[in-house]
Amino acid sequence: MRIRTLPALAVAVALTAVVSGCASSSSSASGSKTINWWTWDDKQAAAYQTCATAFEKANPGVTVKISQYDVADYFTKLTAGFVAGNAPDAFQNSVQFFQAYASQHQLLALDSDIAASKFDMSKFSVGVDAWKFTDGKQYALPLDWAATGMYYNATKLAQAGYTKQQVDSMTWNPTDGGTFGKMVAHLTVDDKGVRGDQPGFDKAHVKTYGFGAIAAKDFIGESTWSSFVATTGWTLGDKATWPTVFNYDDPRFVQTMDWVRSLTDKGYAPKIGTFTTSDVDQLSSGKVAMETGGSWEASTFAKIPGVKVGIAPTVLGPDGKRAVMSNSNGNNIWAGTKNPDLAWKWVSYMGSEECQSAASTTGTFFPSIPAAMNSSAKAMAAQGVDLSVFTGMMTNKVLFAATVYGNGAAMQDAMEPQFEAYFAGQKNDDVFATMQSKSKSILAGNN
Repeated sequence: MRIRTLPALAVAVALTAVVSGCASSSSSASGSKTINWWTWDDKQAAAYQTCATAFEKANPGVTVKISQYDVADYFTKLTAGFVAGNAPDAFQNSVQFFQAYASQHQLLALDSDIAASKFDMSKFSVGVDAWKFTDGKQYALPLDWAATGMYYNATKLAQAGYTKQQVDSMTWNPTDGGTFGKMVAHLTVDDKGVRGDQPGFDKAHVKTYGFGAIAAKDFIGESTWSSFVATTGWTLGDKATWPTVFNYDDPRFVQTMDWVRSLTDKGYAPKIGTFTTSDVDQLSSGKVAMETGGSWEASTFAKIPGVKVGIAPTVLGPDGKRAVMSNSNGNNIWAGTKNPDLAWKWVSYMGSEECQSAASTTGTFFPSIPAAMNSSAKAMAAQGVDLSVFTGMMTNKVLFAATVYGNGAAMQDAMEPQFEAYFAGQKNDDVFATMQSKSKSILAGNN
């Protein structure tokens, strides 16, 4: 569905506060109007077309044009639109680029529209505060939410002697890995059939890894290591929003990263760069027995032909609790739109239970409104896809909001090569102090 940590693109281009020039929405002499809305997600583009059709019916003379661009091109095109004065009226955005766009005055603050229309912000489960800028104003409505789950090949786990209850209650700690660590070792099998916890295991010739790629260059570890390290009490930043430093040199973080790397050193998980195929392909082919994955992949995993895939919650940490990062993309209105009232009407409709319930029946993304999420879960259950692990995260309040920070593209450019080098064994623990110092400089705007 999406890559939460998006490619570092040409968003650092110096932008002017372009609020004039060519209109992104058009009007004809007859009074008809077109509202342009952009997304990088092909599945949400198709899903929200249902809402566009209903919106057009309720607003005669209005056309909603939904455009989807590949994520590799999306932010470049958006930036070019800001400069040229022909950006879309409204668009899906990532918090990674929120600070840049807001500080360059490319986003319309929504507070007055929210107040005037008495729009109920409390309906959203996650993501509201992620779209409040340093000026305290609200710049987006949450569009969706995501979390991490454990996907596993049910046949392979049964063959290894594990029950669903054991998988659902896996414990973890950064010292010995807990029951999770033991399970991963036992699920690993070399090409002679020897398991990872048995004498004679050959880590140089692994047929099935007990766990998928967890050593990742993603500097927030969203769908890899975040659900582990977060259970230790560690937080990415010194503050939940707009931090001044990333806590990479915290002993809890360093110990967890050492544990993550130990899985690849022992042959229980693939080294970074081992596979070029998708995580879905790896599980379906039998190359991995279990792996973390995004909630947006649930329906894809569940529908792998010939493979029974189970979904388990993330691990219980040292204190017996789970901690799952929840990220939320936002729905922004461009400050240069010539139809701000109509743009708000469309964006607020997208933020309604009616629209999100209708759009989310595909199960390819999770709507930000719990009531709509329930509708999505029911629709997917009818297709044989059980989303109860994820709805349970909402109910049991194990979700925590992803950190909102500035200078995301610069941070990504600086940190990802360091993580990649560390997990490749080219750098050791001392890299984290350097990374922490560099993060402080970047967050301060000193790239």
